[in-house]
Amino acid sequence: MAARRYDPERRQRIIDAAIRVVGANGIAGLSHRSVAAEADVPLGSTTYHFATLDELLVAALRQTNEGFAKTLAEWLPEEGGGDLATDLARATGEWLAGDRTGVELEYELYLAALRRPALRPVAAEWAEETAERLATRTDPVTARALIALLDGICLQVLLTGASYDEEYARQLLARVIP
Repeated sequence: MAARRYDPERRQRIIDAAIRVVGANGIAGLSHRSVAAEADVPLGSTTYHFATLDELLVAALRQTNEGFAKTLAEWLPEEGGGDLATDLARATGEWLAGDRTGVELEYELYLAALRRPALRPVAAEWAEETAERLATRTDPVTARALIALLDGICLQVLLTGASYDEEYARQLLARVIP
C-alpha cells in the first residue's frame, strides 16, 4: 500500500482550479475530470473534497465573492466620511477596472444560482453581507436598493461591453440615496 502524500493545500488548489476552468470554459465546462487535470491532482481527490459539482461551485462562489467584498471594504469604510454615492460609484469602477475575467466569473457563478439551488444560499449571503456593509452608511432598505442598482449597472457593462461611466453611476446612486 502506497503512503498517502500529505497535501494540506490540495482542497484550495482544487477550488482555484475550478475557478480557472469556469473562467475559461464557463460552468458547462466544469467537471471533476477537468478540475482534476487543471489542479494536477488525481480525479479521486476532487470527489473526495467535493462529492458533487454543486459543492465545488459553492466553494468557488464563496471565494469569488471575496473580490467585490474586499473592494467595498477598501473604498467604503464603515465609519463613513465621504458622499456614499461617490464612494460607491468609485468602488464599483475600481472593481470593474480590475481583472475583467474575474468580474465576469463572479457574475457567472452568482447567476448560476438561478438554475442551481445549492448556490442560492451563497448568493443570498453575499447580498446580505453587502447590504449590512452599506447599511452602516444608510438605511437597510436603501442599502438593498443600491445593491439592485449596482447589479444592473454592472450587468449592463459586462453584457454590452460598454465602458463603465463612474459619473453616470454616481448620479443614479444619488437618486436612490435619501
